[in-house]
Amino acid sequence: MEEEILKSIDAKLAAIIRLLASGSIQGKKKTEAIVILGSLGLDAALIAELVDTTPATVYARLSEIKRKSKVVSKKILKKAETK
Repeated sequence: MEEEILKSIDAKLAAIIRLLASGSIQGKKKTEAIVILGSLGLDAALIAELVDTTPATVYARLSEIKRKSKVVSKKILKKAETK
C-alpha cells in the first residue's frame, strides 16, 4: 500500500517537473533550452525528450558549454592577475 502511494507521488512529481521544465524553455532555441534545463539539474534523457533530441546531443552541448565557460574563466583570472 505504502509503495503504491510513493509510486503515485513520484509519477505526479515527474509530471509537474515536465510541465515546469517545458514552460521554462518555451520559445528558446535548442541549445539555450539545453543549457537552462541542464542548469536546473535535469538528467540528459529528460532534457533530450523535452527538446526533441538525443541524450548524446545533450551531453555534447553541455560539455561544449562547460569547456567554453572554463576558457572564459581563465581569461578573466588572467586579466585580474595582471592588474
